[in-house]
Amino acid sequence: MTPRPGLSFRFTHAITRTPSDSVASGIRAVDSGDPSGARFREEHEQYVRALQEAGLEVDVLPPLENYPDSCFVEDPAFCLPSGAVQLRPGTASREGEGREIRRALEARFAEVVELPGDGFVDGGDVLMLDDVVLIGLSARTNRTGAGAFAGILADWGYDARVCETPDGVLHFKTACSTLGDDVILATKVMAASGFFGERKVVVVPDGEEYAANVIRVNDVVLVPEGFPKTLEAIQQEGFKTVVLPTHEARKVDGGLSCLSLRFALPET
Repeated sequence: MTPRPGLSFRFTHAITRTPSDSVASGIRAVDSGDPSGARFREEHEQYVRALQEAGLEVDVLPPLENYPDSCFVEDPAFCLPSGAVQLRPGTASREGEGREIRRALEARFAEVVELPGDGFVDGGDVLMLDDVVLIGLSARTNRTGAGAFAGILADWGYDARVCETPDGVLHFKTACSTLGDDVILATKVMAASGFFGERKVVVVPDGEEYAANVIRVNDVVLVPEGFPKTLEAIQQEGFKTVVLPTHEARKVDGGLSCLSLRFALPET
């Protein structure tokens, strides 16, 4: 597709959802203790303020106690200026989250489509760049779902490429992010994957792999707290940064990108 400068980081709006108390029962690969709903909500409020200060209008949806992982709104949907896609998360306990977020999508987009077929796609496996959308296969995103999703994107004029996510990576974006301006932040294993072509790749220092999940929002990069080497590496590339706590999200395998759907709407 023709490159669309700023597609991956120039946004006007975001959708988030307040963490529930049931987040203590959220999915996790490693048990490092249960997150506190109250502390998670405090961190989430800081996150929402950071998005607003970056220039976004933020819709904050109410908590869903029946869906412990529902604050991670990136997984059940994907948004583009052309419209929104209701995805189908690849974990049984999250199957209803797409239906729950549908009304919020329809309030913002004239076109909202549902992922066809019976495949699965988690939004955490989808990395939007300015000239291509990368879809990583994982335990949460299968080839059937990725193919169906790529078909929707093609209909809307976007190129998509399905990637074999390296072993040991939960979600594609667990191990990489776009900093915009053809710069990628990635763990060593993801940097060596060849997925990013000729783009510059900033490698996350050893021991700070969690910090590979950052988000560029307009003129700032939001970075998780507690990873000074990664923060310095991003700043050395000339990016303005804002540091945010993600201690509670991390206990249930969540990161900064997971907590919002970010998109640009045309001026009316």
